[in-house]
Amino acid sequence: MRFEFYHEGLNEAPLLSVDGTVGGALHLSHWEGNETPEELRADTSTEIALNFAAWPRRGEWARGVEVVTNNHFDADGVLSVWSVLNGVRAPALREKLISAAEAGDFSEFPNEDAVRVSILLQGGDNPFVPGVNSPLVESLAGGEKVDERRAYELVLPEVENVLTRTGEYEALWREGWAWIERTLESFAGGRSRVSEDAEHKLSVVTLAEEFYGPGGFDPARHGAPYTALAHHTRGEVILVATPYAGGWAYRIDYAYYSWAETYARPRVARRNLAGLLGRLNVVERGRGVWKADRSELTSAVKFFGQDNAPAASQLEPDEVAAELREALEGQAAPVTV
Repeated sequence: MRFEFYHEGLNEAPLLSVDGTVGGALHLSHWEGNETPEELRADTSTEIALNFAAWPRRGEWARGVEVVTNNHFDADGVLSVWSVLNGVRAPALREKLISAAEAGDFSEFPNEDAVRVSILLQGGDNPFVPGVNSPLVESLAGGEKVDERRAYELVLPEVENVLTRTGEYEALWREGWAWIERTLESFAGGRSRVSEDAEHKLSVVTLAEEFYGPGGFDPARHGAPYTALAHHTRGEVILVATPYAGGWAYRIDYAYYSWAETYARPRVARRNLAGLLGRLNVVERGRGVWKADRSELTSAVKFFGQDNAPAASQLEPDEVAAELREALEGQAAPVTV
């Protein structure tokens, strides 16, 4: 088998769609709507690909397929493609491959090297940034920005080295790792805190003031510290409050694995938060509006200013958490915002 980044010219060929879900192809994917064989299913596409590599029915099921494809570039995509193409060597690296995929797609922290591999392959700790943000790809391309097709060409030959000799790439992962390490230390030192509400499957996070402000991240331009949040929260719904511009920046997310079709991790139903939005907008004392937000795969609600960018609410975290608990009361059926 050979890899080609997806393009419409492949539509007439027998295809194996890895991680993405290309119509008319065989699927090894955890993305919604996939048709992966039941006996291969797992939480990450990389683990699915590894299951395929060891599957006795592999040849029968994929008979006639010569092209492996994917329609996007990220850590789980790269690692799952590599696992299919290197079925003989991949099982020996199974734990490293799956851990790095979990770090990349779910912002989890299986171990330090797993997170560093995900930084090398996709950059930072946000799995939902589109395009190519890989420091490894940029280095291999001599500093030139490349498209997703070229990124695969550059990075696939490097995967085994990246997994087994991660420390040698420190110059490329150091910056992204420093931000993640800083956020984890904030929780360890008690400057950032999590309160768990098991009854409502809710995690309430209060981030330290250091996250946003001069020299820090701006919630209007930067994502949340997903790896630290995923590592310290247990709820299906996550309220994140951060001191910002004399008030609080807010976002409500679902668990960071919840966008995928998972099997070991419990499936997470979206809640009906329409009533919550109405209530928060009645009691809000700041200049802005609470809105449903689907701009990221697990985001549900954010507080926005008049320019439709995240802004400072004047509600206190305890007030927002109380309203959210009331909105979640008794909800069990899968519904949408």
